[in-house]
Amino acid sequence: MRRRPCQGTVECPGATPILAFTHPPWAASIGIPPYNWRFAPHYKTRNVPTPNPENLLELRDVSFGYGERLVLSGLNMRFPRGKVIAVMGGSGCGKTTVLRLIGGLVHASRGVVDFDGTDVASLDRDGWYRLRRRMGMLFQFGALFTDMTVFDNVAFPLREHTRLDEDLIRDLVLMKLNAVGLRGARDMKPAEISGGMARRVALARTIALDPDLVMYDEPFTGLDPISMGITANLIRKLNDALGATSIIVSHDVSETFAIADYIYFISEGRIAAEGEPEALRASSDPTVRQFIDAQPDGPVKFQYPAPPLAEDFGIGARA
Repeated sequence: MRRRPCQGTVECPGATPILAFTHPPWAASIGIPPYNWRFAPHYKTRNVPTPNPENLLELRDVSFGYGERLVLSGLNMRFPRGKVIAVMGGSGCGKTTVLRLIGGLVHASRGVVDFDGTDVASLDRDGWYRLRRRMGMLFQFGALFTDMTVFDNVAFPLREHTRLDEDLIRDLVLMKLNAVGLRGARDMKPAEISGGMARRVALARTIALDPDLVMYDEPFTGLDPISMGITANLIRKLNDALGATSIIVSHDVSETFAIADYIYFISEGRIAAEGEPEALRASSDPTVRQFIDAQPDGPVKFQYPAPPLAEDFGIGARA
């Protein structure tokens, strides 16, 4: 039997966890008038711990390593509600590991990852499943399903995590695609669209469930300047329209500094600098300066640590 869509703002007992349906604040901002009853879903659960009114997410004294190799050490990071926070640093410094810790793919060896009042280390499998419904992830290269159309890629999380009617899913998907400028590409396959368009499809899929937290892993990698600018603009506008918290992991200084409210700069597994973009631009830290100014010489060396050449090639050991 088909369910009737919920009207207005109500709690729908037919789904687990309970779904609260409200008209999305971003719909009007992109020129879509509200329907009589077809509202975008916002997902909340009952009996959640008391949240921090200021920060959606906090990392407190977090350390992590692979075996004896320490990757992150003593991180203290705050991610305020409704803000765009960037995590920057050189390759291999641990930026993506921060996202993996937040998403529960790996677990901190020390410290607390607090998501909206919940220590994520205390969650069981079902708890993680519920929590991840409140997160969206834009992977580095989009990670679209190549055998699905653009429409079905965006519809996937709605079909997987909700019991919404297909008519309502259709409207929600078209609204998300319209928000990223790709409503007309709904029937195309990923192989038929450009890399920049594919990244926007992935962004539409990322926000399909109206997440509280959106994570972007190198969202500008491989994009041409126009696509890069479009993507950066979309990230900022969608974040503000949704009222979400966004975390951007990126190497791109120009685009990231243009849209971020606050930046953490990681070097050698620790936070070397933090602050608003202008504060980092004025930083005197040698590693930060080398990164921002794209200097070839500085604390970050080109060569990965290795034994002396003479030792590797046996020079001097031959009689």
